[in-house]
Amino acid sequence: QVQLVESGGGSVQAGGSLRLSCAASSHAYYMGWFRQAPGKGRQRVASIDSGGEKFYEDSVKGRFTVSEDTAKNTLYLQMDSLKPEDTAMYYCAADISWRRLWSLAPSYWGQGTQVTVSS
Repeated sequence: QVQLVESGGGSVQAGGSLRLSCAASSHAYYMGWFRQAPGKGRQRVASIDSGGEKFYEDSVKGRFTVSEDTAKNTLYLQMDSLKPEDTAMYYCAADISWRRLWSLAPSYWGQGTQVTVSS
């Protein structure tokens, strides 16, 4: 019931910044960011729960900031101080259940946007 479209990926040097966006066709879902690096499984990145609290994976704390614009049904991810290990395909996901979303089992996924960080 929801379509997700990510944008904002690209190639940057270590220490650079990127801002990702995820536009959803519906507002009735919790949303979050995930990523998958070459040869590795999916990893949680950031999300916002029902109370508006923000959650981050330890590896991105202090560098990434998740935010949302509910009027636009859009989720953002500001990525600063990027490192080569941040290189991955970044996905936006959504689910009617926040806990299911954060458990890496969301009902809906976007197509992804590539982020490449060189040293």
